[in-house]
Amino acid sequence: MTRFTVAIDGPAAAGKGTISKAVAAHFGFAHLDTGLLYRAVGAKVLTGVDPVRAAKALTAQDLGGDLRTPEVAQAASRVAVLPDVRAALVTFQRDFALREGGAVLDGRDIGTVICPDAQVKLFVTASAAVRAERRFLELLDKGLDVTREEVLADVIARDTRDRERAEAPLKPADDAVVIDTSDMNIEDAVGAAVAQVQKGLGLT
Repeated sequence: MTRFTVAIDGPAAAGKGTISKAVAAHFGFAHLDTGLLYRAVGAKVLTGVDPVRAAKALTAQDLGGDLRTPEVAQAASRVAVLPDVRAALVTFQRDFALREGGAVLDGRDIGTVICPDAQVKLFVTASAAVRAERRFLELLDKGLDVTREEVLADVIARDTRDRERAEAPLKPADDAVVIDTSDMNIEDAVGAAVAQVQKGLGLT
């Protein structure tokens, strides 16, 4: 096998990042959390940098540091609706997807826009209430002062922006397999994803 692409999309806190890392590790594929690209741009915007300029100048070094704060997440969601920002990041993502040895990319529009020819497409989702509770506990663990109500409102606002934006709205690709993790533990969710990739590789 030389090139094999797994596209994993879904809303915030559905578990796609954890699943993507586990799938990549299981098969020895490279992994790219494309949301980090938008978070890195959002972080630069918070310091006063123009979003398109930030996207065009993005480097691997910009993907380090703490990009998981609520402020950066909101900024990322806002810049992600900008067509020029998305266009600036497309080449980076597509080049990664075609690297030798296989690649797993997770984000919001991988299966629909970035890698429409991916051999495996998954859409990982969960109810807004379940996702908000997961994110709430994650933020509490980081020592952030948040309430369940605030986190739920944030999740719903991000969902609305992601699904209603004109450019590459969040939705499953027509041929994506949907994995709803609302009532699944992480082991079962990863197992379901691994099974789909094995099928795509002709191993089952």
